[in-house]
Amino acid sequence: MPLGEDVGKPPALVPQYFSTESLPDDQQFAAWRAHLSPVLGVRLPDDVRAEDGFVAHQTIWNLRGILLVEQSAPAFSYERSRDQVRFSPIDHWQLTFLRFGQSWTAVDQRVAANRPGMVEICSLGQSFRGRATATKSVTLVVPVDQFAERGGLPAGSHHAVLGGHRAKLLIDFVTSIEDSLSRLSPEGLASVRSSLLEIVFDTVTFLVGPSNENDPVSHTGLMTRARRFIQGHLASEDLTPDALCRELAISRTRLYELFESSGGVQKYIRERRLLAAHAMLADELNTRKVVDVAMALGFDSAANFSRAFAQQFGYSPSSVRRHAARSEAQADLAPAVGTAETYESILESLTRSP
Repeated sequence: MPLGEDVGKPPALVPQYFSTESLPDDQQFAAWRAHLSPVLGVRLPDDVRAEDGFVAHQTIWNLRGILLVEQSAPAFSYERSRDQVRFSPIDHWQLTFLRFGQSWTAVDQRVAANRPGMVEICSLGQSFRGRATATKSVTLVVPVDQFAERGGLPAGSHHAVLGGHRAKLLIDFVTSIEDSLSRLSPEGLASVRSSLLEIVFDTVTFLVGPSNENDPVSHTGLMTRARRFIQGHLASEDLTPDALCRELAISRTRLYELFESSGGVQKYIRERRLLAAHAMLADELNTRKVVDVAMALGFDSAANFSRAFAQQFGYSPSSVRRHAARSEAQADLAPAVGTAETYESILESLTRSP
């Protein structure tokens, strides 16, 4: 029986599909671009016209905190720009292996080439650009917090392409569970997810190198617990260093060591509140005024909030609303076929998965 499969119980997963195939040829690439925006900016090769059609398919499986994305697409170029990183709180790890085709991803002046039999790792919390031939691929998207209890993936993982025996083991493991995804029971899903995280961490850490053992987060789940507590109490006036010390049962000195690499605990709390405000302002269904958003997240005035927001992101809170309105209008021009969600909204939902 395939790993995690239990024929006696209803399946735990329902995939989300996206395809441009049923759209008119001249609308297909626009739909693909709208689906990926604003996570990635995409464009066609210089010698290809949008009117000629662009048949792309995605099947997205949410493994309750990890995405497994099966995708096929013609040749296109892609970029996660600095502005897109700044506008988005998404910082997940992305691991891609190709069934066929090739891709080339650049960070600064370094180019990493990916081909079948290899695994490419990128962080969506950093900018990159690249191009791909016609490809069929499988991508794992994993929030950084999923590895926090193991000390996190090594910093050198970003923009790495891994090969050899260990990479093949990871690819073979993912392949072995793909055919069973539609039949996984809840218990089987939990087992598969745990095993998948373990093999990803072991493979990447072995091939890239271990994390810095002097990092105060290493070998402990304290940062994970701290992040979850902070995220759950962003609107509380009682979210203080003392409250965190009590929750984690640690001293102030240990707390400050834990957040030293983040610029301090107060800075981290303020940044998480600003990210939450950013998400609220970017949500077209949220009609709160800027001052109401500021007050709901613990800022004492709209002026102080706007100043902190601009310092953090480089633009004003009101510009987020204008940006979100433009993105929504662009998506309306080319309706997706399949899932009603954009790729961005699916990625954002990972942090809310149980």
